[in-house]
Amino acid sequence: MRTIILLGAPGAGKGTIAEGIRSSSPFVHVSTGDMLREAVKAGTPVGQKAEAFMKRGELVPDGVILALVEERLDKGSRDGAYMFDGFPRTIEQARMLDAILEKRAARIDRVFLLDAPRELLISRLTGRRVCRKCGQGYHVVNIPPRKEGICDVCGGDLYQRADDQESTILNRLDVYTRQTESLISFYDKKGVLVRVDSARPRQDTVAEILRVTEALTV
Repeated sequence: MRTIILLGAPGAGKGTIAEGIRSSSPFVHVSTGDMLREAVKAGTPVGQKAEAFMKRGELVPDGVILALVEERLDKGSRDGAYMFDGFPRTIEQARMLDAILEKRAARIDRVFLLDAPRELLISRLTGRRVCRKCGQGYHVVNIPPRKEGICDVCGGDLYQRADDQESTILNRLDVYTRQTESLISFYDKKGVLVRVDSARPRQDTVAEILRVTEALTV
């Protein structure tokens, strides 16, 4: 099993960069954010617990996240390649993930830290819109719909998620900085951290990460 992590602040581009990697490599995208939102939308017990934290821009408790991660890995192949997006965010979560992988005779191969200026992160997040009907994502500047406020795919209304409003975003960025500074150091000391500029075009960031991951198989 090969495993990599995309680490970065909200708005750093983890989701779109992960999609570029997934479409050009064997890595399976494991997004805790997507899994949490699906649980919230479905109204599951886990989703109900997570929703209150997400609306306030706070991190969801480790127990909830880890249960989702283990469930996802159990559905996949033990010889597969996995790419974590948005997890772990703390040293405690990192150690728990190490334990989960150790049970599967695996470890973290590389951690890619996506760097981008704070001003760019805020702009990216406040401009995001989502279709209420089909969930298609847009951005008012970078990926605008053909007709303002209307989904190109299904004609549904577009809205701004509660966790993409500016007051919540500022709190999310502050929480990220406080809780991941030590995590960055943790992976750096392990010798697996790779810093990548995510302010540039997505294809350039994806290409750099793929060059590193391809070298892992040599």
